[in-house]
Amino acid sequence: MSKVENNKKQKESSLYDAAYNLFTTKGINDTAISDIVKKAGVAKGTFYLYFKDKYDILDRIILNKSAHVLSKAINQTKVMAFENFEEELLYFIDYIIEYFKSERLMLKLIYKNLSWGVFKKAYKDYEEVYEIYSMFERGYEKTQLSKNEIEKMLFMIIELTGSVCYSSIILKEPDDIDEMKPILFDTIKKII
Repeated sequence: MSKVENNKKQKESSLYDAAYNLFTTKGINDTAISDIVKKAGVAKGTFYLYFKDKYDILDRIILNKSAHVLSKAINQTKVMAFENFEEELLYFIDYIIEYFKSERLMLKLIYKNLSWGVFKKAYKDYEEVYEIYSMFERGYEKTQLSKNEIEKMLFMIIELTGSVCYSSIILKEPDDIDEMKPILFDTIKKII
């Protein structure tokens, strides 16, 4: 990588880091582009070389952070041995929950965006996200379910997990996540 390319990457990375820090501490609405560039130590015009507006950088942060969580979860799941698909899936979901318990600020930022839309976008750019599809396809290979039906189950499980994590970890509603986990797992078992 040339010195110019390296410099560009560093500026973009500084903008990402600054925006993430400000969005998680001040909130999205209370963060201005001028705050982001000041914290990143770059000129305001530099911001617009990489992003349209603060919502563009927010969308990219959400995509990257969500894909990161899913990638870590599937990579950890792949190294384990399971007797069946149900155990494998619940381990994968549990990893996501435990990750968010320790990364509350990230969960607050991505809020309800650990979702199907993010998953579909990340599918193209992150090989690990493809592995999640593969896990589901393997889990249902001896059934009559179509690829479309399998995809819909995956959709429901991801949406449900993201929603329960936010409500239970951040809002403590209707209860703490450790109290909700068995109920979530039972519901996922019924879905699959």
